[in-house]
Amino acid sequence: MKSKVLIYDTTLRDGAQAEDLNFSVEDKVRVTRKLDEFGAHYIEGGWPGSNPRDVEFFKEMRRVKLRKAKLAAFGSTRRARLKVSEDPSLRSLVTSGARVATIFGKTWDLHVLKALKTTLGENLAMIEDSVAFLKEHLDEVIYDAEHFFDGYKANPDYAIETLLAPKAAGADCLVLCDTNGGTLPHEVEEIIARVKNIIGTPFGIHAHNDAELAVANSLAAVRLGAVMVHGTVNGYGERCGNANLCAIIPDLKLKMGIDCITDGSLRKLRELSRYVDELANLPHGSGLPSWG
Repeated sequence: MKSKVLIYDTTLRDGAQAEDLNFSVEDKVRVTRKLDEFGAHYIEGGWPGSNPRDVEFFKEMRRVKLRKAKLAAFGSTRRARLKVSEDPSLRSLVTSGARVATIFGKTWDLHVLKALKTTLGENLAMIEDSVAFLKEHLDEVIYDAEHFFDGYKANPDYAIETLLAPKAAGADCLVLCDTNGGTLPHEVEEIIARVKNIIGTPFGIHAHNDAELAVANSLAAVRLGAVMVHGTVNGYGERCGNANLCAIIPDLKLKMGIDCITDGSLRKLRELSRYVDELANLPHGSGLPSWG
């Protein structure tokens, strides 16, 4: 077996943004238990500062003892011109009960200038301040570089700066996100080959499936050294979905010889796939790799 790759499941957050998916709090707790039993390394439970359902979920999870997985709470960097200690989103991560936080920040200079309406320098400060604040209070901080590949194509120097900022603040893993889902596998490989030695810090991949390449892009990133793969059960997610862990996991373990789950867990993959479908009250797609 090659070196270990960590499986980061975001079914309950990114996957739950699928048009027909609607988990209750009880459903979310059940899926969390099932993912923990299966052997996922991280379970992203939701965004505690964004809606009452996720607030209630993290409250319920205080009474649940996970055996293997780490529960992660999701959020964003601080708002522009606001101190980290005053930012409600960051405070909600610290008080969620989860010991791991995953936050996203802007990589693409276009989004910094047009969406956030702030300066490129302020965006870097927002990223670094937020990661440093969370590192003071939590065990682990994962940084999602939103729109990384598009941002790199537009302004590679600045995109790299947005990775060096969380690294300087102590982020445990930098996750390169293909948020629009339009990057091709050879582009993923070319860009990662250029940046991985610059950032140094362990990195991961978070791919969307708009070009039907989320699995391919995830595997390409692993080939280049990614140690963490984000995805969802059955590929659920907004628009065309996220990288399908039910395809990625057996590809990593059986095709690429990479240690990501145990043999026993692999035998439970079909059961996990069907279980999530059942709770979501959705038919299981006959074309999915986990059909058989």
